[in-house]
Amino acid sequence: MKALVLTAPNEFSIEDVADPSPGPNEVLCKVRRVGICGTDVHMIQGDYPMWPAYHPFIPGHEWTGEIVALGEGSGDFGFAVGDRVAGSSHSPCSYCRNCIKGRYNLCLSYGNPRWHDHYGHTSQGSFADYVVHNIRSVFKVPDGLDYDQAAVADPGSIALHATNRGQVTEGHAVVVVGAGPVGVLAADCARALGASRVIVAARGARLDIAAKLGFETLDTTLDDPVAALRSMVPLGADVVVDAAGTPQSIPLALSMLARGGRCSTVGIPTKEMSLDLAPLVLDELELVGARAVAGEMSSILDLMADGRVRAGELVTHRYPLSEFGTALEVTANRTDGAMKVLIDMDLE
Repeated sequence: MKALVLTAPNEFSIEDVADPSPGPNEVLCKVRRVGICGTDVHMIQGDYPMWPAYHPFIPGHEWTGEIVALGEGSGDFGFAVGDRVAGSSHSPCSYCRNCIKGRYNLCLSYGNPRWHDHYGHTSQGSFADYVVHNIRSVFKVPDGLDYDQAAVADPGSIALHATNRGQVTEGHAVVVVGAGPVGVLAADCARALGASRVIVAARGARLDIAAKLGFETLDTTLDDPVAALRSMVPLGADVVVDAAGTPQSIPLALSMLARGGRCSTVGIPTKEMSLDLAPLVLDELELVGARAVAGEMSSILDLMADGRVRAGELVTHRYPLSEFGTALEVTANRTDGAMKVLIDMDLE
């Protein structure tokens, strides 16, 4: 099969590699679409010391396709050849203390390839014709969702987890800092969870996309974006979802909270930062992290299927695997208003 093989930071090529085979409780899937995630960009550039786990490596984790072969036992769990599925990047051990609590994104077996697969990070990923996943990390795609939409399920589930970690509920005023795919999806998730106001705080062309999707917006390049937010929501936000993870975004997110508010941060910081923690004590603010997903894939697919979370509108560019270098550059530079860039495995 054809696959994108990363041999060193910023060194990759399309190569012929052996087709993978499914083991027990695994499925072999024909890949149809793969989204390029911001994590992919950082990983390919060598920004993360922990990912990929080794070289040569096939990255990619935001994928959808159909099952073409079943490993032993997979059919016992309702999977069949021809099923359309979307993949999630974590396949946990399901036995450790955290997995038993439902927090499998914090699986204590992480890093042990016998017990936990992190596809596209520590286990081979999906920028390829075929991919093997454990049945714990594939989810059936509802009728009515096309492959472009289904490829957005993984970042959508991350956005839903971030809003769940923020404890967004009916009547809340919610601010999302960052208007990339996860940020805009988090805004949709907040609205689906009953938020009375959803404001996207960002800058540039992506803020325009959020406005076109009907969200209130706030330009973070203003001289005083916090004052601008307070003019919109005088008491501040009940919940802020930080979808950027930068030294600028997290302090900004905390300063936008109402007293007693909660900030959920999902962007992975790549730089050190300093925070004034006095408001966390004096205003009883809460700052929580949101890593990957913990059971949200089925829910996000349902929300996408009924139209409450929009996915197709975020897809701006498609490229064949042979043009991955161009697709990566467009993603990294946000060329021509790029939001979600897909590798379409059906294109030559």
